[in-house]
Amino acid sequence: MSSINLSAQQLRQAADLKEEISALENQLSQLLGSTAATVAKAPKKIGGMSAAGRASVAAAQKARWAKVKGAKPAVKAVVSPAPKKKGGISAEGRAHMAAAAKARWAKVKAAGKKSL
Repeated sequence: MSSINLSAQQLRQAADLKEEISALENQLSQLLGSTAATVAKAPKKIGGMSAAGRASVAAAQKARWAKVKGAKPAVKAVVSPAPKKKGGISAEGRAHMAAAAKARWAKVKAAGKKSL
């Protein structure tokens, strides 16, 4: 509010209202004690988390970490044998492939001699 735009009568009315409000606040504080004045002027809490909420979140997080850390297996003193090698071709399979290759080359050589 700007005091330049207000008339003298409006200024007097605003001053009267302010005096009346302060008188009513004084009466209220006398009836309820000094706590009423401090409660009325206490700033409103915006967002945040209560102490109990923070404690429950912290407890849950500690429980999760304990579960993760407790799940590790103990270190074994005896080393397990190396895992068996998988895949590859057996000796029988290699012999079969070699025989097939020799047969193919024999056909190629035989075909080459016929064309000469």
